[in-house]
Amino acid sequence: MKHISVHAFKQVLSAEEHNDSVAFINVCSPTEYAESHIAGVENIPLDSITTRTTELKDKQTIYVHCRSGNRSKRAIQTLASLGVTAELVNVEGGLLAWDDAGFDTQTITKKKLPIMRQVFIVAGALIVLSQMLVVVVHPNWNILSAFVGIGLLIAGITGWCGMYQVLRRMPWNN
Repeated sequence: MKHISVHAFKQVLSAEEHNDSVAFINVCSPTEYAESHIAGVENIPLDSITTRTTELKDKQTIYVHCRSGNRSKRAIQTLASLGVTAELVNVEGGLLAWDDAGFDTQTITKKKLPIMRQVFIVAGALIVLSQMLVVVVHPNWNILSAFVGIGLLIAGITGWCGMYQVLRRMPWNN
């Protein structure tokens, strides 16, 4: 898998924006893409990439990024396993590195609390609630804290967060 820095990606994006043999894709969820994305980059969410490979069949080079770089690596592995023959390039650090570099992003929706911050708020609230219930009701409420902790551990290891998946479907995030 080939990698590129966000600084080099910015130059390539500018130089190749009208080149039909090059694709620039963001594999974040549509909600994340609407919150913040790089101009000129198309949104093909990771969970639908297997059904959209025909859009990429004539490309010679495909630059892939996400929020941090984890999903883009998985997208590249998926594309390669599906027989996509283009050169696949992962943008290191994704949108977070792009923002850290001070480059501009675009938004489609009005500003709202990012879903990952919502995850942190809900996880923290559940842990605090659990500890209050331990003191007031019964010690078995520690199970709730353990459940939340295990979920956060799995999210950190795999890059997939169940609470994120639930929150992104909430009405205030649509």
